[in-house]
Amino acid sequence: MTSATIDTVTTNTLQPEIVTQARAVEQLVLGQATSDGDGVKLTRVLTQGLQYRLDPYLMLDAFGTDDPQDYIGGFPDHPHRGFETITYMLTGRMRHHDSAGNEGLLQNGGVQWMTAGRGVIHSELPEQEDGRMEGFQLWLNLSAKDKMIAPWYKDIQSDSIPQFTTPDGATVRVIAGASHGVKGAMQRDVTEPLYLDLHLEDGAVFLQAMAASMNAFVYVYRGELQIGEKAVPQQRMAILRNEAHSDGVILRANGPSRALLIAGQPLKETIVQYGPFVMNSQAEIFQAINDFRAGKLAA
Repeated sequence: MTSATIDTVTTNTLQPEIVTQARAVEQLVLGQATSDGDGVKLTRVLTQGLQYRLDPYLMLDAFGTDDPQDYIGGFPDHPHRGFETITYMLTGRMRHHDSAGNEGLLQNGGVQWMTAGRGVIHSELPEQEDGRMEGFQLWLNLSAKDKMIAPWYKDIQSDSIPQFTTPDGATVRVIAGASHGVKGAMQRDVTEPLYLDLHLEDGAVFLQAMAASMNAFVYVYRGELQIGEKAVPQQRMAILRNEAHSDGVILRANGPSRALLIAGQPLKETIVQYGPFVMNSQAEIFQAINDFRAGKLAA
């Protein structure tokens, strides 16, 4: 597993993305209002019922509020095993501590990438008492061979996330994977995640090539996008259709818009989830619970 950072890229160094058969929208999904941690209000966009369809992704939560009572409790100590958490903060400040001895401050425009692996206990608590807090948490599955690797953590500050603007009016932050020849802040060699934050001007068109084998979705969090014949309004996730000959996606902004484009190679393995543990069998889940109760996840 590797990581990389690159400075902002100039337009004349970009490589064009070629898309000859664009993916269409298979389904629009409206997230479910819920809460987690100590009463933090959020919208669960990618739910447990979509895990096989959007393999290797397990969950996407969106949070955004100006009311401190919606986030002030944060996420006190809780365990994880078997996957990675990717938290992207648009606005706000959150402090991370974990049982592996890591500590970091997640703040405006930054990303926290944590590999739970064989187990970690961590907390994410606000370092603000007022103002807006907004962002996303994405869960990325680990392959069976990697589920019991050592925990790992990285803070990626905003200025370490590569960013570029296309001549067609799209500003792109490359959190993971690569776009237009620009390598993202993180790379993973099994699931090959692509994670882009797109800021599009009215009428801007953005092309992204991707392998037909990938599962992919778009979450619009400002404005509205057009994908083929389908309009995707704000706070909707568009699952992109899997077609054998597709080679990418074409997005057009219906007014100023912002969206996440996320894709990855499916693991095609059994998914067994019990709360904060995601393994490949019930026996492994029982072991995770027993290890947590025995204090082994904090070792």
